[in-house]
Amino acid sequence: MRTIRLSLKSRRALLGLAFISPWLLGFIFLFATPLLQSIRFSLSNLSVAPGGYVLDFVGFKNFKDALLFDATYNRILVDSVGAMLLNVPMILFFSLFTATLLNQKFRGRTMARAIFFLPVILASSAVAAAESAGLINLMGDASAVDASADGGASFNVVSIVRMLADVGLPMAYVDYIVEAIMRIYEIISSSGVQILIFLAALQSVPGSMYEVAKIEGATAYESFWKITFPMVSPLILTNVIYTIIDSFAGSPVTQAIYQTAFKTQNFGLSSAMSWLYTLVIGLVLIVVGWVLSRRVHYN
Repeated sequence: MRTIRLSLKSRRALLGLAFISPWLLGFIFLFATPLLQSIRFSLSNLSVAPGGYVLDFVGFKNFKDALLFDATYNRILVDSVGAMLLNVPMILFFSLFTATLLNQKFRGRTMARAIFFLPVILASSAVAAAESAGLINLMGDASAVDASADGGASFNVVSIVRMLADVGLPMAYVDYIVEAIMRIYEIISSSGVQILIFLAALQSVPGSMYEVAKIEGATAYESFWKITFPMVSPLILTNVIYTIIDSFAGSPVTQAIYQTAFKTQNFGLSSAMSWLYTLVIGLVLIVVGWVLSRRVHYN
């Protein structure tokens, strides 16, 4: 029996196709039809009729209404982009710092890794649905809520601002650090997946490189910037892309799109908002991906 000999490039292409085949099949059978239908809705005025719905073609009117006449869409869209620009550096810095600590050898390291990933599980949709159904109670009783509120009230932001300003930091950095402290729970709950990815990247760095650097007299600071950071830089790009998409997934814009569709029954305007939101996210991803990919070390 004659066997077909494939080149290395062909074998890699088939392997890549095998990896993306689950996503490709899911996209074709689950997402392709709704995606094309949303384009039709965005260019039409949908009205409910007996036995279904009727579409009246209106061109780009829904896009014009979303950008020029809707009272809140532009504001929450800009706010979401601004929040993403603040959140992504905070989450990436915290994730890389935490992964570096968890990569060290100490007693109870497995438990520490599980604790840092726990907020991701608790923030999942399944846990939220179980809590809303009354099956579990993550907040405890009323006394726990009161204690949490009292703890928050004792937090003094002014003292932290004065302390950082006395050190000599510019006020822009002080505001950024204070913003990170005020949103520490949100940062931790959004960092679980990124910590795992950074941890896998750190464990893939050959130990012999650190041994050679130590023999040559390199400090820990130099080893981090000359070895660790370049070696994990491909996964920094991965984490940046993931964090941007994750931050947009739960933004107020998605809630506004949902309310426009299912509360005001304006499906055409909701579809136009969705496509504008998709275009903004795509543009952000292209710019960020292009800038960071030029600084990534793949060898």
